[in-house]
Amino acid sequence: MDIDELDDALARLDRVRVPADLFGDDTAEAARRYRRLARLVHPDATGGRTREAFIRLNALWRAYGRADAAVITTRHRSYVLGGDPISGDLAELYPAEAEGVPGRLLLKMPRDPRDNDLIEREADALRALANDGDRRLAPYVPRLVESFRHRDEATGAQRQVNATAALEGFRSLAEVGRAFPGGVDPRDAAWMWRRLLAGLGFAHRAGVLHGAVLPHHVMIHPDEHGLVLVDWCYAVVAAPHGHPADPSGGPADPPGAPAGPSGRIPAMVDRYAGWYPPEVPARRAAGPATDIAMATRCMTELMGDKAPKAMRSFARGCMLPARARRPSDAWRLLAELDELLERLYGLRRFRPFHLPTPT
Repeated sequence: MDIDELDDALARLDRVRVPADLFGDDTAEAARRYRRLARLVHPDATGGRTREAFIRLNALWRAYGRADAAVITTRHRSYVLGGDPISGDLAELYPAEAEGVPGRLLLKMPRDPRDNDLIEREADALRALANDGDRRLAPYVPRLVESFRHRDEATGAQRQVNATAALEGFRSLAEVGRAFPGGVDPRDAAWMWRRLLAGLGFAHRAGVLHGAVLPHHVMIHPDEHGLVLVDWCYAVVAAPHGHPADPSGGPADPPGAPAGPSGRIPAMVDRYAGWYPPEVPARRAAGPATDIAMATRCMTELMGDKAPKAMRSFARGCMLPARARRPSDAWRLLAELDELLERLYGLRRFRPFHLPTPT
């Protein structure tokens, strides 16, 4: 790429006040200018450095064409995109709507097409959960509407896209932690912990490991006490007939290891590298105890020093270095947690939980 050309394109975008300043009056010429600028400032071509410029260019192009949003059409439906994208670990999530599909949607596209396999992995996991899991517990995971390939008109790059139902009113545990820097009251953390274990129990019995139970991937509804586990790109899905699916070709569980889906986690979230139990960075087989250890870390970090001694002791047993020594049955662990909570706080009762309105 010619650096002078890129600098000139960025300078032109900075000077623009209305779309006509950039595209002129001739429709055919405007389309050529758009394609040329899109190739220059596309994040794929600049290693992500020009993402904001690319977003601005496309906003100007939509306004020039008097269209409120871009449209992506598949064999099954058309998606009308609207609103700014949300940045995830490896993908951008675009708010969208589709005729015949109730509610808002999110289209998840990897920033780097080389991560298409992780987007496909998420689709496989969500399908397995929908087909093989207890339908009463389906609200613990996002609803997959469709998974498809989309060709970027500016670069020709092919990206795998997952369309899922958007979550209204949900906030991540990372947001909860920022709202309560001194720690969340353990009585409030209790319902989040219980629902997180129920979500994992649902997934594990359907033959799916989440593989990245991290604060940004655990979404709660403060008012309704709901919980959804998102970002299944790092999941391990059991093969048919109960045999573990390990696409890396890694070893199966060691003798005596707990039963359940197992396999190598395909990738790690760099900013949370220290949160993973030892088997993940060591590229050994993960299992239900892996998810449970990470879920426990989420909850202990959320409570901080407010967690009582008995609860801290309970958590330590879930985060032991040796996977085989950790609990591996989320449902059994949930029953044990309920016993602990009753000893500490008495009979369970609803506690309203409120978060500040996000800016």
